Formats: sequence, structure tokens, C-alpha cells
Amino acid sequence: MPRCLVTGASGFVGPHLRALLLAGGHDVWTTDRTDAGHEQHLRCELLDAAAVRDVLAAARPEWIFHLAGLSSVAYSFAHPGEVLHVNLVGACNVFEAMRAVTPRARILVVGSAEEYGAVDAARQPIHEDEPFRPASPYAVSKAAQELLAQQYAASHGLDVVLARSFNHSGPGQSDRFVLPGFARQIALVEQGRQEPLLLVGNLDVWRDFLDVRDVVRAYAHLLAHGDSRTAYNVCRGEAARVGDLLDGLVRRARVTLRTEVDPERWRPSDLPVLRGDPGRLRSRTGWAPELTLDQTLDDILNDWRARVAAEAGA
Repeated sequence: MPRCLVTGASGFVGPHLRALLLAGGHDVWTTDRTDAGHEQHLRCELLDAAAVRDVLAAARPEWIFHLAGLSSVAYSFAHPGEVLHVNLVGACNVFEAMRAVTPRARILVVGSAEEYGAVDAARQPIHEDEPFRPASPYAVSKAAQELLAQQYAASHGLDVVLARSFNHSGPGQSDRFVLPGFARQIALVEQGRQEPLLLVGNLDVWRDFLDVRDVVRAYAHLLAHGDSRTAYNVCRGEAARVGDLLDGLVRRARVTLRTEVDPERWRPSDLPVLRGDPGRLRSRTGWAPELTLDQTLDDILNDWRARVAAEAGA
């Protein structure tokens, strides 16, 4: 089995990916800015080019899953320069380290459906041939990262596979994202630590949500079977209204709740509908989602109930 390196391994997706790879018999190394509770973790700041080379020299991966970066659209509007610098220069350092240390390794560069920007309903679900119209600094950073990956593949022969991930959620996600943000508020109300009021943003947007555990299966399938220098949408192929997903969480609550729109939770640019076509991923790898949105909502809420209880205990 190929030896793997996961960057950004302490984020939301990283622990799920590491668990999947270990279960599949892979030798898995991880890296992040922080320490981790296992031996095959190498602490590294990806903006430090020499440190990134040292990580690749120590791990000698055959597969690299590049997850590291800043991933919040809202944060990117407040800190555009930081998001652009971290996401693009960090990726550049990984590519340069591959050239110097592991030129035959295969890398999955994880981008975002936000790169597509606003796409007319008549052209949805979105196919990979849709041009980029990024509507946030985060989306610009991901589009630039993908273009840089293509340049390194063309100029230096790196084996690059590109993922364009649509919305994904699940247990372990930060409450800076929409569904965990709702779930944390519900858990706080259930424990009597917040009045029975949920603060919400724009509920009339439609997003193509996948469970994170289906997402990491797609990533593993792509490095095993994906074509080099090819982009793949990672999505369900169906869009759900955020307000309807909120209603699903509210139905699961153990208390009666009301909602109120919070202007601070609105983005300067919010795409009305984002729905992808996963046909290329399905046909090339045989991947298909296994978890329903109902299961995802159950797991997100139970995760936040446990986390809020742990916070109270601490």
C-alpha cells in the first residue's frame, strides 16, 4: 500500500482521512502546525519552505493529500491577504518540496466549488468544464492554487490530481461553518446555557452537501484511480436548502426554539445555488456516497452535544 502524507491533518477533514487510510492498511504520516497524539506526525509550518522539505524527506510519501489551508469564506473577507498567502504559498512550498525530494509522488490538491462562483441555474449541476468566477478571496486562493498545481504538472512533471469539493459537514467540524454553528447553539440551549433563540444568516441558499466520511473516501479513490492533471467534483449531485437543513436540526432538538436573523452572519457575497455534477468522479473511480443527510445531521448534533457537555465539565 502506498505510504501517505496528509497535510493539515489536525483540521476537520484530516482525522477522518487518516482513520480511513489506516483502516485500509496504509502507512500514514501527518503534518500540521500543531502537535498530534501519534508518532508519525511531523509538526510543520507550510509557509516555511525548508521545513516542508524536511517533512517530505522524513516521511518519503508516495501519496500526498494536501488539505492544509484556511477554509472559511467569511474569514477570507475579513483577512484576504492572509488567506491568499497561506493557501497559495503553502501549496507552492509543497510542490517545490516534491520536486526536490519526492518527484515521483502523487498529490491530491483539494480545491473548492467556490472557485466556480455564481453559475446560472440553467447550467447546473455544475460540470468541471465550467469556467471560474470566484466571488470571495477564499475562492480566488483556491483557483490560484489549482492553476499553480497545473503549472507544476506541466513544467516539472508532478503527478497532480485535483479535487473540487462542494460543501461537506459531519462530526468534528468547527462551529464557524453553517450546520455545526446551528448544532452548537441547539446543544447550548438544551443544556440551559443559551436562551432558546438561534441566530442565523441567509437560509435561502442551496448547497450540495456531502458527509465528510464520504468525502475522504472520494479522496482516497481519486489518488488510487484519478487521472493526472484532471479535476473532479466531489459532491452528491443534489442541492439542499440551508433553511430546510436547519429545520431538520430543530426537529431533533429536545427543546422548543425560535430563530432570528443576525446581520453579522451574512456574507458580502453569497451564491444562491451551488450544485455539482459528480459524474466524472463516479465513472472514473466507482465512488458513490453512502451516508444520507439525515445521518449527517444526527451525527453533527450528537457531536456538539458531547462537545458542549465537555466544555461545561471543564
